[in-house]
Amino acid sequence: KQWYQRRVREAVVSTQSTGGDVARIILLGEGVDKYAPDFTELSEENLAKFASDYLAGNLKKHLNSEEIPDDWDSKPVKVLVGKNFADVAYNSEKDVLVEFYAPWCGHCKQLAPIYDELGEKYKDHPSIVIAKMDSTANEVEDINIRGFPTIKFFPKGTENKVVDYNGGRTFEDFVSFLDGTHDEAAEDKKEAKDEL
Repeated sequence: KQWYQRRVREAVVSTQSTGGDVARIILLGEGVDKYAPDFTELSEENLAKFASDYLAGNLKKHLNSEEIPDDWDSKPVKVLVGKNFADVAYNSEKDVLVEFYAPWCGHCKQLAPIYDELGEKYKDHPSIVIAKMDSTANEVEDINIRGFPTIKFFPKGTENKVVDYNGGRTFEDFVSFLDGTHDEAAEDKKEAKDEL
């Protein structure tokens, strides 16, 4: 145990036993990176290999995801989960605006009717997708959510580019952003206009 504490000091090694032994490494940094082992038996040998694999960078992050709903794309605002996020958000032929929300969040609830109206406006648009993801139940690689709602834009024709949406939260603000150039320059213009 002392070896793990010395070598894996920037992470928390957690073990528990509820109907089976479980171990995981949780890296606390800007976000929370979790690594789950591929074993169920807690033995010194398994834990040593798990820690070694972590230190060597051989473990893949554990990301939570709900199952893809059968009707995920039946409504104007598309429902994303961890398992379908990359296919939708990083579609090179679509501009995708995603709201990362928490079901209990008051600001998210206030935004919901505006976001639904936005989805209705663009539901038949050939290259704009309005989507949302419950970030309390789903996680995606390299997307850090620090508050709710967080809105990010994934422009078409780019390889995994992400633009933080920092504009206004009215229907008109979203439409102006989506119908404009919707990149960092558009955000800079919006912020300069707000300062006037």
